Amino acid sequence: MRTSLAFAALLAGAGPCLAEPPVLRWPVACEIGRTCVVQHYPDRAPSPDAQDYACGTLTYDGHDGTDIRLPTMAAQRAGVDVLAAAGGIVLRVRDGVEDRSVAARGRASVASLECGNGVLIDHGDGWETQYCHMAKGSLAVQPGDEVQAGGRLGKVGLSGLTEFPHLHITVRKDGKAVDPFAFGADPASCGGGHSLWDESLRGALSYEAGHVLNKGFAPGPVTMDSIEAGEAERDVPSTGSPALVAFVRTIGLKGGDMQELVLFDPDGRPVARNGAPPLDRAKAQWMMFTGFRPPAGGFRPGLYRAVYRVTRNGRPALEQAFGIQLRP
Repeated sequence: MRTSLAFAALLAGAGPCLAEPPVLRWPVACEIGRTCVVQHYPDRAPSPDAQDYACGTLTYDGHDGTDIRLPTMAAQRAGVDVLAAAGGIVLRVRDGVEDRSVAARGRASVASLECGNGVLIDHGDGWETQYCHMAKGSLAVQPGDEVQAGGRLGKVGLSGLTEFPHLHITVRKDGKAVDPFAFGADPASCGGGHSLWDESLRGALSYEAGHVLNKGFAPGPVTMDSIEAGEAERDVPSTGSPALVAFVRTIGLKGGDMQELVLFDPDGRPVARNGAPPLDRAKAQWMMFTGFRPPAGGFRPGLYRAVYRVTRNGRPALEQAFGIQLRP
């Protein structure tokens, strides 16, 4: 989304002067790849054909920032801090926007409030960072406050133009959005430029063309809503459950990707399989499950495993194995 909002206006002369680009810390108190993931990168394509810095599809037309997603609404409700990516002076804040998915209330309800609850920080020398979709009532700073890198700004929310809990952070230089993963790169290049993120983050932020956001087992069929709410992961099956279902939710899949989810019993024998047809187009997220009902007397105790595989252009692209120990 574009986040050129009224509250993001510049204040002349604010903040310290930095001759070099700021070194950015991770702006969410989460473990990259486990308790949060990059859902979308900035759009680098100068045309409606959206493209991320690696020439991938993890973005959309006009998206000017980085979306850092939490795996469930349960994680958001537990509270995850938003942190200043670099030190500076708070220019503008907004609070009071409800935390509610735009899918439930419609885009018109957030007209001119697309960023939701947010913070704008001036880092000097024309550098700014803007933080969007924060939780209502969570903001911990006010205009004029000086913040240090890593200082708490508030919490991740669901305010503004969003359907899932995440932080949208935009990095700007002289009022123009830049890509912190590939600063200075030619728009037509793949993987050019250099990263503005702190050196300690480079490994965790290695580009992934697809990621398993959620996985687990349930005692019956699951839905996208139950996964998003965190309910599917809480309902743990046992040997007496009416079914044993393995499920996954994946982000960043591409058109043509083929998926397979296989469930194995304690002897290593496949007992259920779901093979999805090739995807018709790129998908921001995709859910699938497979399972079976118990034999007479219930499921045998033991370790049941599931393996999820994605094949892209005839080659393995993603694989995730996970298991559960069934007990009476």
